[in-house]
Amino acid sequence: MKIPYRHSKLLWSYLFVAPTMLMFAVFIGLPLVTSVLLAFQQNVLGEAVWVGLDNFRRLFADYVFSIALKNTALYTLAVVTQNVLIALVAATLIQSLSRRWQSFFRSAFYLPIVTSTVIISMVFRWMFHPQHGLFNLILMSLGREPIFWLADPDLALWSIILSEVLTAPGTSIVLFCAALDRVPKTLYEAADIDGASGFRKWWSITLPLLKPSLLYVLVMNTIGTFQVFSRVHVMTGGGPGYATTTLVQLIYNTAFRDFNFGFASAQALFLFVIIATISLLQFKFLSTDVEY
Repeated sequence: MKIPYRHSKLLWSYLFVAPTMLMFAVFIGLPLVTSVLLAFQQNVLGEAVWVGLDNFRRLFADYVFSIALKNTALYTLAVVTQNVLIALVAATLIQSLSRRWQSFFRSAFYLPIVTSTVIISMVFRWMFHPQHGLFNLILMSLGREPIFWLADPDLALWSIILSEVLTAPGTSIVLFCAALDRVPKTLYEAADIDGASGFRKWWSITLPLLKPSLLYVLVMNTIGTFQVFSRVHVMTGGGPGYATTTLVQLIYNTAFRDFNFGFASAQALFLFVIIATISLLQFKFLSTDVEY
């Protein structure tokens, strides 16, 4: 059967796309479908029994899951807020510099991003060491008692949040800098004629026109922080007790320590619903038709 000419023109396009789509189907699509099916099964060490919604009923009654959800929500709220605010302020300050210094600071802030999260977490774990860590050495030099940053249940999660705060949000800064380059300079000139202050120009011109970039940064930061794992796993392993256990850490423990893949899949599916819901709300309240 002869292929019509208009379809034969697209044949090469399909052939070029096929390897990527095959990889997506095998390594993302198939595991995703399998995970959803596992969420409705009791699957321990390969023995699967269909249990319907029992995993989700157990999920909502699980005390550890409620702690992990609270820890993840607190971590996300604190980290996303500081990431966005610091990135906005840093990008605004960088934008006021000459082109040469803009390039320098963009590179300087982005450089830590190319470093492995595991390496950064190991460095901060040393800095929080109760005897030899940098923070406690500073405290002891001031005549203060050392603090058990990662061993105190009341401080452990905040210490991990602090380690995230002290790591510059390089990607967000670079994105905001790129967005600021696209803001028409004529708007600032008109504001200068009207006698607007620097803060007024930033609040009434810069911030509204950064809304599309702000939405993207906010959504991506929210998704990333809700899935925090490496930093927690390296610095505390979820301890002491469950003080720093997050949802992904709990999913990891349930699947690869307890080998309860059905319950872990239910936890992962619930996490997906949370992230999707928050992302949709962010799109609803921050989306705009104006782009620069």
